[in-house]
Amino acid sequence: MEVTVAAFDVDNTLTVRDCVVPFMRKVAGPTSLAVSVMRQPRRVLRLLFAKDRDGLKALFVAATFTGKSVGDVADVAAFFASEITENWMRADVAERLRWHQEQGHVVVLVSASLQPYLDVLGDLLEVDAVLCTRLQSVDGVYTGELLGQNCRGDEKVSRLHEWCATANVPVESVKYAYGDSSGDHQMLLSVDNGVLVKSIEVSRVPA
Repeated sequence: MEVTVAAFDVDNTLTVRDCVVPFMRKVAGPTSLAVSVMRQPRRVLRLLFAKDRDGLKALFVAATFTGKSVGDVADVAAFFASEITENWMRADVAERLRWHQEQGHVVVLVSASLQPYLDVLGDLLEVDAVLCTRLQSVDGVYTGELLGQNCRGDEKVSRLHEWCATANVPVESVKYAYGDSSGDHQMLLSVDNGVLVKSIEVSRVPA
């Protein structure tokens, strides 16, 4: 049986705004997060000057999650994912996702967003798989380190291909991908119908 897979980025593609920083503020508290990050001003400036987005994300993740209970973060994540579905969804892209589901396509979220809330969001949207940036934990406590790489750029394609192998789905079955930024370009170029949602009316994507 032939399978068609559609891959969706999340922040500013399925949603109208970034979700990562607001979630970290919910977990750490806005003042606590800012204070923790600015305790390392030289490192922050170096990363900003180098435009090292992965390094900045690792810094913020460490400041937010080190020592936090996985269960406590999960409680915040459940509330936060509901807030996304109720208030932050981009209507045209969400409609396109539902269209793929109605066609019987396999829908996968492929995002640099963080696993605690993205897994919940995936359940709420009833997608088939969630590939995202994962957080390391030991004995129910987050270490503050990423588990693997930040899921952007080439990593999105690698994770998508790994999922295809695990799910026994040919890579060629990934026919559609939707994204909004340079972090999605490699994924968009790897499929027949790569859609940069800022530059095209999503409803006009060929079926």
